[in-house]
Parts: sequence; C-alpha cells; structure tokens
Amino acid sequence: MLACMRTAAVYGIEACGVQVEVDVSFGLPSFHMVGLPDASVRESRDRVKSAIRNSGLEFPPHRITVNLAPADIRKGGSAFDLPIALGILAASGGVTRRDVHDVLLIGELSLDGGIQPARGVLPIAAAARRDRFQALLLPRPNHAEASVVAGLTLYGVESLLEAVRALNDPEGFSASVTPPPPPPQAAAPADLDFSDVHGQAMARRALEIAAAGGHNTLMIGPPGSGKTMMARRIAGILPPLTFDEALEVTSIHSVAGLLPAGVGLLAARPFRAPHHTISDVALVGGGAHPRPGEISLAHHGVLFLDEMAEFSRHVLEVLRQPIEEGCVRIARAARTCTFPARFMLVGAMNPCPCGYHGDTARACRCTPQQIDRYAGRLSGPLRDRLDLTVPVAAMPARELSEAAGGEPSWAIRARVIAARERQAARDGMLNARLHGRRLRAATTLDADARRLRDAALEKLSLTARGHDRVLRVARTIADLDAADRIGAQHLAEALQFRGEG
Repeated sequence: MLACMRTAAVYGIEACGVQVEVDVSFGLPSFHMVGLPDASVRESRDRVKSAIRNSGLEFPPHRITVNLAPADIRKGGSAFDLPIALGILAASGGVTRRDVHDVLLIGELSLDGGIQPARGVLPIAAAARRDRFQALLLPRPNHAEASVVAGLTLYGVESLLEAVRALNDPEGFSASVTPPPPPPQAAAPADLDFSDVHGQAMARRALEIAAAGGHNTLMIGPPGSGKTMMARRIAGILPPLTFDEALEVTSIHSVAGLLPAGVGLLAARPFRAPHHTISDVALVGGGAHPRPGEISLAHHGVLFLDEMAEFSRHVLEVLRQPIEEGCVRIARAARTCTFPARFMLVGAMNPCPCGYHGDTARACRCTPQQIDRYAGRLSGPLRDRLDLTVPVAAMPARELSEAAGGEPSWAIRARVIAARERQAARDGMLNARLHGRRLRAATTLDADARRLRDAALEKLSLTARGHDRVLRVARTIADLDAADRIGAQHLAEALQFRGEG
C-alpha cells in the first residue's frame, strides 16, 4: 500500500516542502530509499526499523520503497526519520490515515522510539504556515520555538507512539497533553557593565559612537589595556532586538543547532568572538550542506575579533564583501544559499608583535620593519571598511585604582537608542550603511564644519572613501547630540578616530 507524509528540508535559512512517499508491497524484505538522500538520511533506515520495533509496533516484513520528492534536490539531516517511520506505519495499517496532507512532520528518532530535538524548526514552521498546513507535529523541546509562528496547531511529541496517537486522534491527543511552560526571558548579564571600566574615556566614547551608528571599529593598544573587557560590554549598550530582527536571529541559530531547548525568540543581541585560528569556512559559513558561519551568527549583533592581526590574511579578506552587502552567498552545484550577515565588526589588536610600541611603561623590542609588517596584516581595503580606529593606552595600576568607574551601560544605552531612532526617522537605516546620494543628503555641514572639512582634505590627504567614512561618523556624533546639522565639533571628533589605512 502507498502512504504519503509531508515534511520540509532547510536550505540556508529557508525551508521548502518535501513529500515522503512510502510504498509497502509483497516481496523479499528490503528497504530502498530514493530521491537524492545523503548519508545521514540513508542511515535513517536502521534508526526507523529499531524505533518501530522498540516501540512495540510491527515493522512490515515486506519490500519497502521510500521516495523523497522533489527527487532533484539533495536531502540531508536526520529530521526525516519521523515522517518516514509514520509513512511505513500508515502504509502497513499502524496509522489510520494514509495521506496526511494537512500536517507537516519533523523529528529525529532514537533507537528506543524517542524523538530528539530538530534543527531549523522556526523556518520550517514559517514554511508550514506559508504552504497553508493546518498543524505541525514536532519534537516537544522545539514547541516554544515553533510557537513564534501564529496560525499553526502544534503537536509536541516525545516518542513515536505519541506521534501515532496524535495522527490517529488529534483532538484526544491535544486534550491529554499539558501545555509547555512559557519560555524564559533572557536577561542582560549583570557582570558585563560599562561601569566596571575605569578610565579609558576616549575608548568608551568611541564605542558609544560605534553602537549608535553601527560602525565597524578597531581598537589598538598594548596587552592589559582593557580592549577585550570593553568589547564584551558593547552588546549591553545596543537597543533590544525588534520582532523582525529577533525572528531572523532565532532562525539562524536554529539552523545552526545553537538554540537552547525551550527557547522561543532570542531576546539578546548576539555577541560572537571566534578564536584567531578559525578557518574561512567557519567564519563565513559553508560546507557540503551550507551552514551559517560566525558572521551570520552575529547578525544584528557584534562580531568581535580579538588579536585581529593574528587571524589568517585570507580569513580576514573574506569579510570584505559581507561587510559591504550585509549577507554572504554560498554557491554549490545544486543551488546557492544566502545567509544574512548584518553585523557590527569590532576588532582589537596590539600595535606591534611584542605589544608595547608607544607604551610609556614598557620598552618595545620590535624593529620598525616588524612594526610595519605587523600593521600590514590588515590590508588597506579592509581598513577602509573600519569607520573608527581607537588608540587604547595602558593605565598604570596606581591610576587604575584611583580612577572612577564609567557610566553604567543603561545610561549609554539610552543615548544610543535615541540616536538610532533619529536615524530611523530620517533615513530608515543606520548611518554606517549610508552611501552615495543618501549620505550626501544626510550629512549637511554648517559653515565652520565645511571649512574644517576642506582643511582636512588638504592636510590629511583624505581619500574619497576616507572622506565618506569621516562624514558617517560625524553624522552619528551629531545624532548623539540631537543636532540636525553637523557642526565643526562633530567633524573634529570624527577626524580624531580616522586612523591610518
């Protein structure tokens, strides 16, 4: 007999429907699977057989053929286990409905018949609603994630037997299941507050400007000057995620398998800090079945590259296009996947190999050639994409103990939110994304600022890209001051963060 079940496969962060057709016919016992299944899907034959038998159900001793349609798209992952098992049971009479066209099924089976959490449930739930399914049958730990999508009846199951009962008697199953508790709300870490940062007024100001305008930033200073400490507090001064942003961020983390069990929408902006030994594929994403990389996991958040000069030159260069476009496209023979990657890049590096060039307390042991070569690990085109370059000087221990703590994060965050609201009302985007005509329209200079700009162009030999970079930062500083026009003081402050490159 023939049975049909519906499921979905995730490509990038989008899901598309897959029809699981199961035919059980008389003949020598065998289990064939067609429709371009990869190794993880082919292995489901053993999991499905053991799960059915260990659940006390009968595995049909006949010829079984499973087709995954459309047959021209490769299928990967373990979430096909449950629809395949239910299709076999439907074709052999264990499930009363042989054509389940209104319920989308996902889930990985254990050998004992239990159901494991699945990846990519949020985009699958969105696809189920888009394709007008009435219900979604899924692992119970993924219930909170799928509940974000309104308009679907959710059947959260923990075993194959529960899944059979849900298909045979949906109303009775729903009445017997206790609703899952509401997901916990994420709170900002109390130990990551800017009030812990003593001194470093210039660096704190630069990071406030960067957060307000979404600017990419590079901090340069000796070891122990507080670069990493300040960078880890940036996420705490960013505004909360909007619903649409939270939906995108949660979808990416769900596809990557990093969404905690029982969590619906992620509430906190992501902060990713990969080690400098990371590969280019791990950073931008990819693989045989493309997965999001660190730049996509930092979408709408912060990507922090500590010891930035120690990263491979090739790894750093692959950042250039995502920084400009806000996404990364991964091409494979069958199809191309696009992952969003609109992040705020924050880098930190030492001024030289020994780390103490320019430090008044410790002598630098590096030659001028070594210093130049170390600074050159960041190419000119990459440096052009960093709006602020911030010198961070080391503070002596005695001055550090005497210096007062800085403003708390909540006070800085209030100014950042107000500045971003001004940008949204004026341009509909952050200042860091302004280019061309829109940048010119947003950066009106008063008379003093125009004279200062002309002098800077002549004396500092600003390139066209450097000129635009300074204007974007000055526009953000003016927004922090709630000023409509850019004044000379705003432009002067932006020029001090120009840096070299």
